[in-house]
Amino acid sequence: GLSQLHQLRGRVGRSRERAYAYFLYPTDKPITELAHDRLTTIATNTDLGAGMQVALKDLEIRGAGNLLGGEQSGHIAEVGFDLYMRMVSDAVEEFKSGYFEETPKKIDCKVELPINAHLPVEYIEAERLRLDLYRRIADAENDEVLMEIKAELQDRFGELPEPVNELLAVASLRIFAKQLGITDIAMAGKNLRVAPVVLPESAQIKLNRLYPGSIYKSASETILIARPQRPNWIEAGQVGDTSTLAWVDSILKNLIQPLTITKR
Repeated sequence: GLSQLHQLRGRVGRSRERAYAYFLYPTDKPITELAHDRLTTIATNTDLGAGMQVALKDLEIRGAGNLLGGEQSGHIAEVGFDLYMRMVSDAVEEFKSGYFEETPKKIDCKVELPINAHLPVEYIEAERLRLDLYRRIADAENDEVLMEIKAELQDRFGELPEPVNELLAVASLRIFAKQLGITDIAMAGKNLRVAPVVLPESAQIKLNRLYPGSIYKSASETILIARPQRPNWIEAGQVGDTSTLAWVDSILKNLIQPLTITKR
């Protein structure tokens, strides 16, 4: 990986000793685009303090821009890139201030759906700008903030491509889900998993009526809803199609939102 290459390069040369690191590959075999990106990053970032640039590029190559977190590894895979960045930011602020306190846990929702939601390189070339926009979208607390970001993107970069529209739509869904106390929305095989949800008996009857074949697990407070059996549904998240998000949104509004209103 890119971080390993950077570490290997750092092993050569000490104090007044100048050394060089050579990374060789067979000339008779084609090099992958991913490998080429890694070598190019190492070759272009040679100054002192270049580690930050290498780290940013490493995140970009490994899928830091994927809000859904499907391409992450390590701690990022556990919590998702957006939440991971917020955790790091909070830790840095605490360290700078020298004051550490127990902060109340915020509800966060992990969304894992087969949707092409991201900021294309062709739309925004600057890596740092893309990462900053991912953070701002992830930090948005309401749809008004998302609309402001959308207007800014349109003003600076032109008409939004479909993956960007999908990204904002996913962020809006997350905001709505968090308001309902939902922390997990994901495809699990042929079913959509939503949790945690406490369904009284009347709501369980409604669940089976609206979504035949659904399963409610009271012990884990989880709902499993079979995806609609229609051709090419799983491809609904591809560019230009928002039916996947619309279906999930309808489940939250028809089944779960009425429960929260009743509680109030």
